[in-house]
Amino acid sequence: MGVFSGVKSVLIDAWGWANYKPVYSDSLGMPHRRAFPEAAASWVPAEDERRLAAYKLLAAYANNQAAELAQVQDGAGAKERREYGDPSMFIEAILAHVLGREQTIVVPGAEQTDGPDTTDGTDRAMAERVQTLLRAWAEDELLATRIVQTERKAVTLGEGVYLLAWDPAKGRVRCKAYDPGFYYPVLGEDGDATDYPERVHLAWDLPEDKKRGLKPRLRRITYELGWIRPATASGVDRTGRPVRAPLMTEPDDNTPAQPVLGPGDIPAADGLIARQYPWNDAPSYVTCYLTDATWDLGDLKGPHDVDDLPMDKARFATNAAGEVLDQLDLYVDFLPVVHVPNTVPDAEEHWGTSSLAKVLQVFDELSSTDTDSAKASATTGAPILAMSGRGGSGRRSEMVVEPGLVLELGENGRLDTVDTSPQLAELRHRTTELSERAATVARLPAVALGTINPSEVPSGYALEISLGPLDSLVSSMRLARAHKYALLLKFVQRLFLAGQHPEWAGVRPQPAELTFGPYTPTDMAGTLDQVTKAVEGGVMSLETGIRILTEAGWPMQDVETEIQLIQSRRFEAARALADATGSSKAVGDYLGIDFEPDPTPPPPELPLAQPEAPEATGGNES
Repeated sequence: MGVFSGVKSVLIDAWGWANYKPVYSDSLGMPHRRAFPEAAASWVPAEDERRLAAYKLLAAYANNQAAELAQVQDGAGAKERREYGDPSMFIEAILAHVLGREQTIVVPGAEQTDGPDTTDGTDRAMAERVQTLLRAWAEDELLATRIVQTERKAVTLGEGVYLLAWDPAKGRVRCKAYDPGFYYPVLGEDGDATDYPERVHLAWDLPEDKKRGLKPRLRRITYELGWIRPATASGVDRTGRPVRAPLMTEPDDNTPAQPVLGPGDIPAADGLIARQYPWNDAPSYVTCYLTDATWDLGDLKGPHDVDDLPMDKARFATNAAGEVLDQLDLYVDFLPVVHVPNTVPDAEEHWGTSSLAKVLQVFDELSSTDTDSAKASATTGAPILAMSGRGGSGRRSEMVVEPGLVLELGENGRLDTVDTSPQLAELRHRTTELSERAATVARLPAVALGTINPSEVPSGYALEISLGPLDSLVSSMRLARAHKYALLLKFVQRLFLAGQHPEWAGVRPQPAELTFGPYTPTDMAGTLDQVTKAVEGGVMSLETGIRILTEAGWPMQDVETEIQLIQSRRFEAARALADATGSSKAVGDYLGIDFEPDPTPPPPELPLAQPEAPEATGGNES
């Protein structure tokens, strides 16, 4: 908050870029209540009002509805403004470049085909197994679609949210994309906002359902880390409301009833309960609790917000297994919610920034210019005529000009036209200038937007230089996402282990990452030549070479499979390996075949030696 004495308060925060919009920020810096009624809901924390209003403002621009939003304050005339989809074009262009041509799950060490069994402490066979399982899960769960859904939200609104959950019916981890307007992390006043929160709410309003007799409601799903407590079971309270109650042992004459511990839990010092998770080396004392509750909005009296709603008025949901979702122990020690910011947050900030934020004013100028151009084109296509000295007896002061019309003018008659084409040309030039300005601010060169003629590019080097701003943009945005997707894949592995999936039995979680494909045109032939020379010269491994070719756009679905296919045909290299090692097994592994060496040949059998004949003597003995 910057304060200028005697003038006014200037509110500078993560959404200050929208302060220029009167409908967004009034004299106190708060959004217009009629334009953003959702942000003014009684349960929305005050610090989240500007965030929710900014989301709606950005969504309106992305859907060509900014004029409808401005109409609330500016009147019906605001709806006449033209909106031709420039914000949506920017969003899709940035989204395509950030995601690249494809997304691939990679576990380091899984594609190592030779060398030692460990790579940075990672067992090669285990890394390969985890990579195969993760890729199979991604295909079953349509992860590519979930990524596009979440990333479109992140580019447009500044944030994306993933929710992971174990589904016993499907036998796999489910991944769902949530609108960031439903996301309410409890960051705390003393902690760093960049730290992972210990409590997260997903909350939204439910409209009235007259057919089912339901009033307007609020639904809140809460994930919270807490100390491990004794086991609970589904039950009901005195009013018949489903709740969870602690399990107790049967008392006897000598022992009173005792709380029952959960499976695998052990009592520890200081009255705490410890649990050994399969992904931790040491026991842990915390777990994640899930609560899914609904409130009638009419019951929320008093100063309540999403974090301190009255639990005595909540109605708890029940899952497919019949478990009441009231502080249900999920048997994991993390929150299965992953927040993906669009940009690297500022120091001690939690929120990212929309890719549209810095160019909204340019889009407003574009909209105004397009509106003026539409009006000018109407007068250019149907020109204004001024006629004097008209003959005839007609009484009309206005006439419709159409092809074939013959006008009879009197003596000294005159016909003049108002030419508005120069103004229209100037407006079109202004539109081009504003479009280029928006692209410059957003760091999207013309080649990235597809608005440049390829024949106008002087050389490949010039093209590469022009892509410099886009390279820095994509690099910074991918940096903001790298850790988040590594975290998501770590959570997926842990949830499979917690769900005791048979295919994951004995698996040790491995560090995994989501790699994004190339986003710029590449010289595939030149890259192939460079890689071939480097691999043959021994200065680059085959694995690295294949990955470089994959990133350059060569259609290779799996690096390990491609390497095995290449090696299975390199017989000269196999012969050299046999000469160097003398191991038939190493040669068979290299070629990918079950190699059975020829048996050791028997020693040659030589014929038996014959006795030598006596020497012949000439003449008779005397």
